[in-house]
Amino acid sequence: MNVESYLNLNSLYSALNTNLKVLEAKWGKDSCDETPAARFTTLIRRAYEQTGRKVVVLVDEYDKPLLGSMDDLNVNDEIRKVLKGFYGILKSADPYLRFVFLTGVTRFSKVSVFSDLNHLKDISLNKNFAGICGISETELITCFEPEINALADELGKTYDETLFELKKHYDGYHFARKTEGMYNPFSLLNTFSDGEIRNYWFETGTPTFLVQMLKNIQFNVSKLEKNVEIPSDAITDYRFERNNPIPLLYQSGYLTIKDDDGQLNEYILGFPNEEVKYGFYKELLPAYMPKTDILTEFYVGKFVRDLQAGNVENFMNRLKAFFADIPYKLNNKTEKHYQTVFYVLIKLMGQFVEAEPCTAVGRADAVIITADTVYAFEFKLTGSGTAEDALKQIDEKGYLIPFTAGNKKLVKIGAEFSTKIRGLNRWVVSG
Repeated sequence: MNVESYLNLNSLYSALNTNLKVLEAKWGKDSCDETPAARFTTLIRRAYEQTGRKVVVLVDEYDKPLLGSMDDLNVNDEIRKVLKGFYGILKSADPYLRFVFLTGVTRFSKVSVFSDLNHLKDISLNKNFAGICGISETELITCFEPEINALADELGKTYDETLFELKKHYDGYHFARKTEGMYNPFSLLNTFSDGEIRNYWFETGTPTFLVQMLKNIQFNVSKLEKNVEIPSDAITDYRFERNNPIPLLYQSGYLTIKDDDGQLNEYILGFPNEEVKYGFYKELLPAYMPKTDILTEFYVGKFVRDLQAGNVENFMNRLKAFFADIPYKLNNKTEKHYQTVFYVLIKLMGQFVEAEPCTAVGRADAVIITADTVYAFEFKLTGSGTAEDALKQIDEKGYLIPFTAGNKKLVKIGAEFSTKIRGLNRWVVSG
C-alpha cells in the first residue's frame, strides 16, 4: 500500500486501483464490479475457481493510508471507512482463503478497521513469533562470523570490539515479554555490505506526521530517555485524537519493550539502540527549525569541535546564532520550544562526547564531558535571573562536585535568554 501519499480520498482509490489492476490482468474482472471491495472479492473467488486452490492474501503496509492522512482527521475518517469495507470482505471470502497476512505499523482496532475481522489473530506481541522480524545475537555470532571479522578489519577494531559496536547500534528490539533482543536486519546487512556503521534505517524515511505531532502537542521528548510506562492493553492500539504518541512510537520502531511489570500489567518502553535514538533526534530537530540550510551550517559536529578545542566563546556564539533563527518570540509559552531544541541538540552531541541535558532535580541544564574538560551549563530566562545568577547556581547547587575527583578541567557557563532579542543574550564563563 506504500504507493501514494494519501492526501485525499482519491489517492486511496488510486492506490487500490493500481494494485487491483495488476491482479485483474491475470485473473480477470467482472464488469459489474465498481467498488474496490467488490473487485477484491471477485479476484479472490476467480483465483480459487481457476486454480482449484485456496488463496493466500498478503498485504504490506496495510495501514499506510491511515498513517499518511493523520494530519487531516476528516480525510482520515473517509479513508478509514473505505478500508474497513475493503479489508472487511476477507471475512465473507473465508471459504476461498488458505492464509491471510497483513503487516503494518499499528492495529487500529479501536477505529473499527478490523471490527468485522474477528477471525484474524494479532501476533504482534506473541512470543512464538518474536524472532521473525530480526536477527538474534545467537544467529549473528553463529552465521556471520566471517562478516564480523571483515568489518573488524575495516574498522580497525578487534572482533569483540566490533561485536560491541554492532550491539550498541543495532540490537535491543523486543517484540514480546521476556524474549531475546533482536538486531535490525536491514541495518546489520547494510553495515556488512558497506563496511561502515551508519544509521541505515533512517535513510529509508521517517514518518513526518509523527515528528509533526510531537511538535504540535509540545511533547516533552526528555521523557523518552527515562523509559516510559504504558498499560499493556494500550501498546498495540492507537487513536489519533488522544494526542498520545507513545503507542505509535513503539509500533513504528522508535521505542521497544525494555521490561514489563506483570503485577501492574504494564510495559516499560525505551529506545532500543543508538541508531534509533540519535536518528530520532536528528529527524526531530528540523521540525523546530525554520529551514534546512541552518542545520547544515550549524552541524552538530561543529559544536562538538568547539568544546573539544576548549573554545567556549565560539561554542556560545554558534549557539546564539542557532537560536536566533528560530521563528518564535521567546516568552513563557514558547520557552518549552527552545528547551526542546536545546535538549535535542545536546542529545545529538552525545554521539561524539558524553553529553546530558538536565533530566532530574539537582542537575545543571547541561553537562558535556570531553577528553580533558567538564562543561556545566545553566540558563536563565529574562525575569528569572541573569547569567551571573546562573553561574552562582552552579556553585551553590554543587553541579560539578561529582566531577572534582578526576583530573579534568572544570568549566562553568552561565547564560541568559532575553525575551527582548528573542534568543541567547549574554553569558559568563568561569574555570
